[in-house]
Amino acid sequence: MRTWFITGSSAGLGRTLTEKLLKRGDRVAATLRKTHALDDLKAEYGDRLWIAQLDVTHIPAIHQVMQDAFNALGRIDVIVNNAGYGLFGSVEEASDDQIRKQIETNIMGSIQIIRAALPYLRAQGEGRIIQLSSAGGQATYPNYGYYHMTKWGIEGFAETVAKEISIFNIGLTIVEPGALRNGFVSNMDSATPMEVYAQTPAGEVRRLIQNNAFPIPGDPEKTAQAIIDSVDVTPAPLRLALGPDAYTAIRSSLVSRLDSLDAQKDIAMSTKVEE
Repeated sequence: MRTWFITGSSAGLGRTLTEKLLKRGDRVAATLRKTHALDDLKAEYGDRLWIAQLDVTHIPAIHQVMQDAFNALGRIDVIVNNAGYGLFGSVEEASDDQIRKQIETNIMGSIQIIRAALPYLRAQGEGRIIQLSSAGGQATYPNYGYYHMTKWGIEGFAETVAKEISIFNIGLTIVEPGALRNGFVSNMDSATPMEVYAQTPAGEVRRLIQNNAFPIPGDPEKTAQAIIDSVDVTPAPLRLALGPDAYTAIRSSLVSRLDSLDAQKDIAMSTKVEE
């Protein structure tokens, strides 16, 4: 039996993970903004589900909830950084408040969860961190610029953390799902459209979303199970791409970037200091 700490547990992938883990006999410390959302699971699983209210944009609350969870449960084996906010709109359309919320939730919230957990994981001599990112942490699409910014940013942070904490027997995996059939894409916050973008790639993607024509091939149940299974892999895989769209988009992006880099090799080498 493992004990898991999961942010954003009220719906989507966080809820699916929580249900699966409880069903198999694990313990879950579930954090969410509206605690009543897990009343049904609390009634069914009792003390194996520990619940705390948490908005990951409130940094002092993160540290308090993390302390309370470890005090209540004794040890936590896996930290799942799942809480996220999605903003849909071109870079010119989004409001400052929307941009700020995107950064505070997806970057600052994730950073502070990891910072709050590390002292406890080091003290117990082991642990695993699961950082939810997205295929959009390696590839990009019009209208997702601010979302991509946070995912690319948190991947750079998490990869650095993985190098710093492996010496303490703490593993970290960056999970990169594609589009999941859990309502996340359709429930993203949307910026107010500008007519000037109607006949652009941004407008085309907007119409696909509005017409339910944007492909969403990911199975949330299978995705959650793959994340759970990854914790049994040692050493921890640094990245885990989940979904056919994720694999295809990430591979295409990486190949394109490598081709561009290789084409610039002579230029790069020509700028060295001559001895």
